[in-house]
Parts: sequence; structure tokens; C-alpha cells
Amino acid sequence: MHWVFLLIAGLFEVAWAIGLKLSYAFTHLGFSILTVLGMIASFYFLAIALKNIPLGTAYAVWTGIGIIGTVILGIVLFKEPYSLLRIVCILLIITGITGLKLIS
Repeated sequence: MHWVFLLIAGLFEVAWAIGLKLSYAFTHLGFSILTVLGMIASFYFLAIALKNIPLGTAYAVWTGIGIIGTVILGIVLFKEPYSLLRIVCILLIITGITGLKLIS
């Protein structure tokens, strides 16, 4: 169950990162509020996950989910550039996350 909490924490990390961009440096109140709430939720679920998952593993997985999610959504929502090399790097992150999950 703690891995589910870690996944939720990672998804909230993606949400607040996207919200941060949409808040335009906290100048749009609605997105600013959602961003801060996303940050709080992300840290809350990370803290719960840390009760049973080693810190290094949890942090790496949490940030990995955030990286993968924000890169993909950046490409889809904001038309950020993508290339084969970026896709390969995302796959390497996924491989690392999978490896950490398997050895934990």
C-alpha cells in the first residue's frame, strides 16, 4: 500500500509542477492555490510512503515520476520539443525506477 501512496505523491508532484507553470509565477490566483495544494498533498503522501520505503528509494521514485510526468505533459500540453534522445532518457529513468522497486 505504501507504494500506492508513493505513486499518488508522484502524481501530485506532476500536478503541482504543471500548476506552477500555469500560475505564471504565482500571478494567477486559482492556479497558485492549486499548485500549493498539490505541493502539500505530494509531501503528505511521500511522508506516508516513507514509513515503509527506504528514503533513497522513495525519493528517487518520487522524483522520477515527477520528471517523467512533467516531461510528457510538457510535450503534450505546452508543445515543448521532443526527440529520440529525450525519449531514451525517459526510458532510462523508468528502468531505474523499476530497478529500485524490484530491489526494495
